Amino acid sequence: MIHLEGITKRFDSLQVLKGIDLDIDKGEVVSIVGPSGAGKTTLLQIMGTLDKPDNGEVRIGGISVKRMGEKELSAFRNAHIGFVFQLHQLLPEFTALENVMIPAFIAGISMKDATSHAKELLAFMELSDRITHKPNELSGGEKQRVAVARALINNPSVILADEPSGSLDTRNKEELHRLFFELRDRFGQTFVIVTHDENLARITDRTIHLVDGLIT
Repeated sequence: MIHLEGITKRFDSLQVLKGIDLDIDKGEVVSIVGPSGAGKTTLLQIMGTLDKPDNGEVRIGGISVKRMGEKELSAFRNAHIGFVFQLHQLLPEFTALENVMIPAFIAGISMKDATSHAKELLAFMELSDRITHKPNELSGGEKQRVAVARALINNPSVILADEPSGSLDTRNKEELHRLFFELRDRFGQTFVIVTHDENLARITDRTIHLVDGLIT
């Protein structure tokens, strides 16, 4: 599902990634761990086409993104990749339902279909009674589940998560981690999760250790 070959990335004089080769299969839940500054987030951003490598090849679902322009990349991301971040990044002026629907609108999905699918996802997240609530009316765990629903709205093949449980308490962390596996089993998505959480890394299908810009 995800193929990285010879990925390098430099910021000014700092070589962040030093030649990454990695294959992730469809339906895998993979964690990426390592010390701060190891290049985990940079690797995730390149994997998600949010940033471009200096050298190397990125393929998602067999499709090379190397020669795509910005407009084509944006459309590709919206269709094939969902993102979950440490801070939910919900828009405060919109309800939970509206936040989930936004990527669907960008993809040109009708209001009727976007609303129906968003409600299904929020029901799966056990948030049916919170769909009209705005972010400041939701708990931390509820906000993050809304963010996960938003990532799923366009049925992407890949979900990329950067420290998704980093701001949650223990109970909500455990619920979110369990949710990732339930989603994989139900929808078949591939999950790649950057995390410092040892408990999460321990239960993923595979753990990738990144140290000083290299997989060890």
